[in-house]
Order: sequence, then structure tokens, then C-alpha cells
Amino acid sequence: MKRHFSYVLAASLSLLASEAPALAQGASAKAGNGGPPNVSILPYPDPVFKGIIGRTTEDSKPDFPQPVKAPEGAPNILVILTDDVGFGASATFGGPVPTPSLEALAAQGLKYNAFNTTALCSPTRAALITGRDQHTVHTGIIMERSLGYPGYDSLMPKSAGTVAEILRGNGYSTAWFGKNHNVPAWQSSADGPFDLWPTGLGFDYFYGFIGGDTDQWDPTVFENTSPVEPKEKLTGAAKANYNLDADLADQAIHWIEQQHALAPNKPFFAYYAPGASHAPHHVPKEWIAKFKGQFDQGWDKLREETFARQKKLGIIPQDAILTPRPANMPAWDSLDAKHKELFSHMAEIYAAFLAYDDYNIGRVIESLKQEGLSDNTLVIFIEGDNGGSAEGTLQGTANEIAVLGNGAKESFDYLYSIKDELGGPLHYNHMPVPWSWAFDTPFQWTKRYASHFGGVRNGMVMSWPGHIKDVGGLREQFHYVTDILPTILEAAKVQAPETINGVKQLPFDGISMAYTWDDAKAASHRVTQLFEMFGNRGIYHDGWMASTTPLVFAWEPEPKGITPESFNWELYDLHKDFSQGADLAKAMPEKLKQMEELWWAEAGRNNALPLVLSPQATLAAVFQKPSLTRGRSHFVYHQGTVRIPEGTAPTVKNTSYTITAKLNVPEQGAEGVVVTQGGRFAGWGLVVLDGKPVWAYKNTQQPNDGIRLNGPNKLTPGDHVVSVEFAYDGKKGEFGKGGVYVLKVDGAEVAKTTISRTVPFIYSVDETLDIGDDRGTPILEDYADRMPFKYNGGIAEVDIDLQGGNAAAAVPDIDGK
Repeated sequence: MKRHFSYVLAASLSLLASEAPALAQGASAKAGNGGPPNVSILPYPDPVFKGIIGRTTEDSKPDFPQPVKAPEGAPNILVILTDDVGFGASATFGGPVPTPSLEALAAQGLKYNAFNTTALCSPTRAALITGRDQHTVHTGIIMERSLGYPGYDSLMPKSAGTVAEILRGNGYSTAWFGKNHNVPAWQSSADGPFDLWPTGLGFDYFYGFIGGDTDQWDPTVFENTSPVEPKEKLTGAAKANYNLDADLADQAIHWIEQQHALAPNKPFFAYYAPGASHAPHHVPKEWIAKFKGQFDQGWDKLREETFARQKKLGIIPQDAILTPRPANMPAWDSLDAKHKELFSHMAEIYAAFLAYDDYNIGRVIESLKQEGLSDNTLVIFIEGDNGGSAEGTLQGTANEIAVLGNGAKESFDYLYSIKDELGGPLHYNHMPVPWSWAFDTPFQWTKRYASHFGGVRNGMVMSWPGHIKDVGGLREQFHYVTDILPTILEAAKVQAPETINGVKQLPFDGISMAYTWDDAKAASHRVTQLFEMFGNRGIYHDGWMASTTPLVFAWEPEPKGITPESFNWELYDLHKDFSQGADLAKAMPEKLKQMEELWWAEAGRNNALPLVLSPQATLAAVFQKPSLTRGRSHFVYHQGTVRIPEGTAPTVKNTSYTITAKLNVPEQGAEGVVVTQGGRFAGWGLVVLDGKPVWAYKNTQQPNDGIRLNGPNKLTPGDHVVSVEFAYDGKKGEFGKGGVYVLKVDGAEVAKTTISRTVPFIYSVDETLDIGDDRGTPILEDYADRMPFKYNGGIAEVDIDLQGGNAAAAVPDIDGK
């Protein structure tokens, strides 16, 4: 039944009136006065000259403008946000993975067991840094899935200034380290614009990656807005053992030390968001070895063990219910010995990755102590931006992008054969779904499902010595990720501005959590909260939760013709049912109806309409959103043009094309990469090896899953034209079909072959199109030890011609299929 919004709003008013103050939450954002008194404009107005101006300096009095200073005693602030960590993963919240850094913070601060995120990456991060509902700031979905509606277009508005903008305008230094998944896909290249990059959002400094995930061994890293190659200056063991997770900690420590040395009286705000433990699960072997045998009991037993620990630690109530395993997940005992061996090892790798990340976070926290800053630093550690990820399929994967993004197949025998390589640089691995479900203990469902706590409940710790006195305590008030920003402002004694750069600011949806620091029994100040993701909906109100029943898991095919009525609703009394284990929908239909109507009212109020019912519903928008390439069929690039993201590069997929390179071969002979896109896990490249032209195309990293064309003769010194022609077999609208490749030198055919299938949608999340060398991972292992394998001659230009036009195939995302 279709509902008109005005009717829905009216229908829900009685519930709001009787159980107020549900919607009075945004008004409490202003927490104190910072900077000049009673000034709510950022940047602050230019100071009035208070000196004297005479005819000369002899009869004048100077008055030099002074920089804005933070309020007296304002703390340093460190916000830590990890990735894809379920509530029941870390030992701090009863899980099996030791997290001593998180545990140490909890011991000197507070644990929160009712803190909630959005169920997916970009929305959580947008809500965190703006203090507004993710739909209000146009990020109800991840960047790659953006739609042409205000709640989903991925363009965070200027009326939603970030915590960094506010703090920097009030005398703070600001920095962001790690993951940024909040740049619209078409703005992620060197062409910008950069106003939605971290440095355009109030951060003085950014070191990290743009997108849903990155290779931890060979990452795509940006410093501010420029690509950098962190391994370029390393040699020997340092280069061989490089891992981004450790590098991020090094960079954050250096920035903190430098900031403190240069301006010891100036507070800082650091946002530390590592890629762990999102796939790929890349971690040093010695860390994997620490967990050998620790998951041999399987996911069913692990969940029971975690549940018992959570009760013993008091993390969950004694009457909490352990929700059952879904019927479409296999019981551990139903597996044979080889499956158990492989799957338990995949869990060991994930646990090692999370533990390694906790270790590196601990190094950052230790640096605060070394600098004498820890006593005046508020640390907010959110363990996960959503629940555990269900994107690993039922058997795990050695190439998450190919399997989830392109539908590539991996046999169990293949996965078992490369078991000991998983976690290393040769694979892009993820674990089986049931482990993620187990790491979400005691809740139902996983990441992507905003309807249930398995998708949105994350452990959180706050520590601020001397200000949080109930050290080691537990807080059970219901809160949401938007509440972090107002908490920070209250701690810093900084006023929420009414305008930033002349733009009137939206009110905060968040509520300061500082009231919880001194009163464990205080009633929750958050009364109502909307949840929504891909048709899966939830509404919290005054201790009750209504949730739609998800239709499928992430790895399952979606039903066609989904409508709002396709979803059933469940009802939970959270006063008595911590884990959503006892559905009261049939027993209390009137209460459920009120909650459902409240969801529609809150959706209208928070910009969440129209309802996005399915990830597949977003695919048509690929032809509507802005693009640097749509409508173009001819592209010309020059030597040294590198790090062009896939979203802003020509789409040589599902079409015929020709790639032509005009080369100069030096007297000593040619060697190096001419042009490449993607890398080890999927992509293509034109390379010169031992003087001979080579064309390579890879669907995955699996043996023989692609083609290689070798020119028989070395290129002679001088100018040459080397081209690759591809005749696509598929018709318009057919994806991933094969075709015929022809390699030519100076117009003459030198090699030809047929390929049975090609990549239909996406080569990589983080790898790029590069001219003249290869950034990231290699297309061919022949030159893996010589990366970036720069071409040693001249490249006048590389032309890419798309015979079918730039079809801009719909690209599935890798963070919430």
C-alpha cells in the first residue's frame, strides 16, 4: 500500500507526542563558547585594529592580528574508526581477538555496548564527521552507488560543515589518516575538484586512500591530493615487508610529534581510520602464526564461546538471547576436514589482521604518552564502521573484487591449493560469511543490513583521563554515530557555528554523549533513530526497535519486483531483549504499526526518500551521474600520466577497442610498461619485455585465467607504433563476453589470439590507469621485482579508441553489494 507522506507524518504524531522528546535531538549541539565570545560565524570576522595610526611609526601604536586560539584547556582529540569489525570480534567486547590497545583505553575510560552505525562504510563516515544523518548529508549509500536524489547523490553539502572545519576554525590543527570513502567517484582523479577531499573538508593534512578498500601490500596512497608511492624510497627488507597499516601509524605518529614540537600549546584533532579489517585481509605471516589453531572449533562453537564471555564480562545482560544461525549457513559440523582446515585458516588471517591493526593503533596511542599528551587527550575508539562483512561468500575468496564485482568463479580445490599464500600480496582474500556472522555475536545479520544490530552495532570506547572518572565502566545508553561530533564540541568547549564560509549550517542530528561520563544510569538522551540500507529498515524509539526482515544475504541472488511491502516487519522490546532475539510483531500489531509509521515520518524528515530497495536499483544511475568520460570515444594520454582511477578512465569493457602507442626505442633496446590498467587481480597491460612487445589481459589472478600475446621480435632502435586491437564478441547490453586480440607493430600483425571471457564490470577498487610505468601491483609477475617498471624510452602518446563508444558499464561496488 502506498503511503502519502503527509498522512504518514500525521499518523505518527500521536506516538511522538505521547513518548516525547523524540525529535528534539538536534537542538542540543551547541556545547559551549569557543573563540571570540558569542560569535557563531566561521571563519571568525577579521579582528578590529586596536592600535593607533599616526603620520609615522613614531606617533603610532601597533596591534598585530593574532591567530584564533582554542578555548583554554581544550583537549587534543583522537578519533579512531576501524573497518568491518563486528560487535563480537574484539576481546574487549567478549570476542576471540586480543585487542590490548582497545582494552587499555577501556580500562581507563568507558565501554559503550549500545553504540550504532549505519551498516555501511561511506554513510557511517559521513555521519561521523558531520554530526548529521547520512541522508541529510546526501550519503545514504556508498559513493559508487550514488543516485540522483538529495539523500543519495554523494555530494556532502556546504551546509553540513565537518568537525574538522569547526575545530580548525577554533584554533585546532587537524589531520586525517587512512580510509576516505567520501569522495564522489567522478571527483577522485587529479582533475578534482578537491572540495570534498579531506583537505577541502577542514583537514590540514591527509595521508591515506580514496575508496572502499586498498591493497595493504601495494596501496594507492594520497598525501593531501597528490598520489605518492610509499614503497618507492624503501629498499631491502623494509620494502619487502611494507604494509599500509603500519605506515599509517608511522605517519600519524610523525604528525603528532611534529605538531607538538612546533606548536605545543595548540590542540590537535586527528581522525585515524585504517583499512583494517576490511578485505583484503593482508597481514604479516608472523601475525597469522599467532592464531594457528584458535578457530578449529568452528563458527558455531565460537559464537557460543563469545556469548559466554560477553555475559561473564558484563558486556551484555545476563538474560540476553543468543540468536540462532540462519538456515542458509552451513553448520560447522557438516563440513569435511579439508573445508574446516581452509576455513579456520581464513579466520586466523582475519583475526591476525585485526590484532595487527590494534597493535599499530597502540603505537599511535603510545606516542601520546611519549609526548606527554595523553592526560589531555580525548580518545574515541569506534571498533568498526558497521558489522562484520558478508561479502566473502560461503567459501571465502582469494579475490573479493573478481568474485563479488564480476561474478568470477573459484573452485574449492583452487582455494585450498593456495591456502598458505592467503594474507600475502598474491591474493585479495576474504573469509567465509559464517565467520562474519560469528564475529557479530550475539546479533542477527551482518554488514549492509541496517535493520538489525548485526549490521549496525559496534563496540565503542571513550577515554579522557581526569574527565571520565568511572574508569572501566560500561555505558548502555542508546547512541548513534552522529553523536560523536557534538560530544567533541562539548569537550572542546567550542560553539557550533551558525554559518561556515557564509553558508548557513544545518542543525546537528547528533546529541552529545558527555552526560554519560558521570552517570551510568542516566536515561538515554537519544530517543529516536532511523536506520535504512537497500530496503532493509529499522526504527528505534524509546527502547523499542522495529526491523524489516531482510530478503536475502549479500551473496544470494535478489528477487525481482521488490516493493516496500516485500519486507515483513519484526518488533523488539530492547528493555528486555538486548540482541533482538524475541520478535513481538504478532503479539503487538498496533505497536508495530505505530513504529512502522514512525519510520516513514523519520525517513521524510531525514531525506531518506525515495526508498532504495536494492543494490541493483542503483545501476541505472551510472548513466546519469557526472562523468569525465561519458560520450567520448577517443582518449589521448602522455608519458608520466599515472594514477587515473577506474571511475575516471575510459571503459574498455564490453566493447571493441584499439590501443595505440607511439614509442621511441633507445639504442640499448626497450624495456618497461607502456600502458596498464588494473593489476595482479584483474586488468590489462601493454609491456615491453626483453625488447619485445607483450600484451596481457587478466580476469583474475588464477592460473590461465586470461591471455598473453608475445611479439616474436625485439623492437629495433627508433620510432615505432605498437597497437592492440580487440574485436568484442558480445552484442550491446551483453557483459563479459570474449573476443579476438591482435597485436601489431608498425601496422603489421605479429600475434593474435582469442579470449573466452573478459571482465564485465570492474578491474579494481584502488588500482589505476598508468602511462609509462605501473603503479600498484603488476599485470605480469615477470617484472614484479622491478616495479614500477618504468619504460626506458620515449612515449609520444597512447591513444585509446572505443569502437562501441564509452559504454560506461554499470560498476558494482565492493563495499556492500
